[in-house]
Formats: sequence, structure tokens, C-alpha cells
Amino acid sequence: QVHLVESGGGLVETGGSLRLSCAGSGGTFSSYVMGWFRQAPGKEREFVATISRSAGITYYADSVKGRFTISKNNAENTVYLQMNSLKPEDTAVYYCAARSKPWKFTGSVWYQSDFDSWGQGTQVTVSS
Repeated sequence: QVHLVESGGGLVETGGSLRLSCAGSGGTFSSYVMGWFRQAPGKEREFVATISRSAGITYYADSVKGRFTISKNNAENTVYLQMNSLKPEDTAVYYCAARSKPWKFTGSVWYQSDFDSWGQGTQVTVSS
């Protein structure tokens, strides 16, 4: 399994931006579908975004579509989540995840169980 480490979280005001990074080791990123999930206090972990092995296909949760952008640099074994126009409801611990199986067909619902490896998470807090 690939080892994942997230970074880039922090405190930001409403309307601000943050870029999360997830660095991988022990695996080749071009072999993995990558994803971001988040978990707010007292809530279930939810899907945020995912990107295909080649980085040619992306898919987002409706709640972040148009505000967040997932990208991937296979040469550097890193996946990013650019978050713009942040809202207080985006406050959560953000987790990076890797999936060794192929991409699910576009439009599929993505679950935690679709991913094999997880990072430890990074806190994002958006103040109102």
C-alpha cells in the first residue's frame, strides 16, 4: 500500500483559499486513482473529489463543484486540492486516499470503501 501524508491545512476566513497537498511514498501514483474526503465534527466522512490514474478525469461532490479543483502530479507522487471561495461548512479534517483498482464509470458515487490507503488528515477551519 502507498503511504500518504497530507499538508496545507489551516485557518482561513470565509471566501479565502487554501491548497492541500498529499505526498505519496511506497507506490507509483500513476497506478492509483486518488481522492479527497472530509469529516466534520459529529458527521460521517464524505467524498469531496477524485482524479483518475492519468489525471485525465476528475469528479466532484456537488457541494464543492466550481470551488475546488483536484490535480495530480504523477512524476512527483503528489495530489493537490485547491480550495477557493471557502465557506464555514467546509470546516473539516481533510483526508487523502488512494485506490489501486481502476476508475469507476463517470458519475458513480464514490465511497470510502472504494479506496485502499489513507493519510492521517489535515485540519481545515473556515471562520465566519
